[in-house]
Amino acid sequence: MADIAFLGLGTMGRGMVRNLLKAGHSVTAWNRTRHDLPPELSGARPAATVAEAIAGKSWVMLCVTGPDAQRSLLYGTDGVLAHLDSDSVVADATTTDPVLTVEVGHAVEAKGAVYLDTPVFGSKGEAWEGRLDFVCGGPEAAFVRLKPLLEPMAATIHYIGASGAGASMKLIGNLLVAAQLASLGEALALARKAGLDGKAVMGVFDVADYSSLLIRNVGRATLAGNYAPSFYLRHMLKDTRLIADFARRLDVPLMASGNIQHLYQAAVNRGLGDLNASGLHKMLFDASGVGD
Repeated sequence: MADIAFLGLGTMGRGMVRNLLKAGHSVTAWNRTRHDLPPELSGARPAATVAEAIAGKSWVMLCVTGPDAQRSLLYGTDGVLAHLDSDSVVADATTTDPVLTVEVGHAVEAKGAVYLDTPVFGSKGEAWEGRLDFVCGGPEAAFVRLKPLLEPMAATIHYIGASGAGASMKLIGNLLVAAQLASLGEALALARKAGLDGKAVMGVFDVADYSSLLIRNVGRATLAGNYAPSFYLRHMLKDTRLIADFARRLDVPLMASGNIQHLYQAAVNRGLGDLNASGLHKMLFDASGVGD
C-alpha cells in the first residue's frame, strides 16, 4: 500500500480520500481551511502545513477549486514546489487552464519530480462512491505507475497524452456539461409552460435517443426543486470562463455554446452561485414566467 499526501478536502477531495483509505492506503491530508477531519476520514493523518503533509511522500495528490487556488498551493511559500522531494509523483485533479498545467509540469520536473494532470468527470456522489472518470496527461510511464492508486476512486481511467492533455479533455467535456445543463433548463421551462406533466416528460427523457445520465438525474432533481450542491454553480461559471479562454487561444469559435458563460454569470449575479450548477434552471424558469 502507498503512503500518499492529499491536498484539498473540498466536495471532491473528501470522497477521494475516503476511497483511498478504504483501499488500505495511508493518507496524510491537508486543507486550506483548517478544521478537524470529518468522521469518515478519521483514518487519515491531518497535517497543519503543506510541508508536513508532503514530507517524505512519493505520491502527492491534489484537488482544489481552480487556477488561483492551484497557483497558491503549488507556488506559495509553504507550497508544494518549496518542499517537494525529488522522484515524487504529483497527481493534480484540479480543473484548470491547460497552459498553466504545462507550466506547472515543467516546474515540477525542475525539482526532479513528475507531474500528471488527472482531472475527473463526476461530482460529489461519484467521488464518494469511487465512480469518477479520470482523464490524465503527462509522462506515460508515470501514469502507468499511478494508475493502481487511482483505481479505488475510479469508474474509468483514461490516458489522453502529454502534459496538459488531461486538462484539455476536462474542459472539452465540461463544455458538453454546461451546454446540456442550459438546454435541459430551457426544455423543462418550455415543458412546464406548455402544461406538460413532469413525470411524463421525464419518462420520455429516460428513453429517447438524446437521453443522458445528466438529463435523467438532474431533470428529476430540478422538477423536485432540489438544487443541493454537488457541483457549485459558481464553479461552473469558472469552468465556462476557462473553456472560453481555451477556445480563444486555439481560434475555435464557440458559435453555439459561447453565450452559455453569460447565463451562468447572470445566475451568479442573482445570488444562485452556492446552489448546484443546475440552479441555473431557477433563473430560466423565472425568465419563462413558470416559477420554480
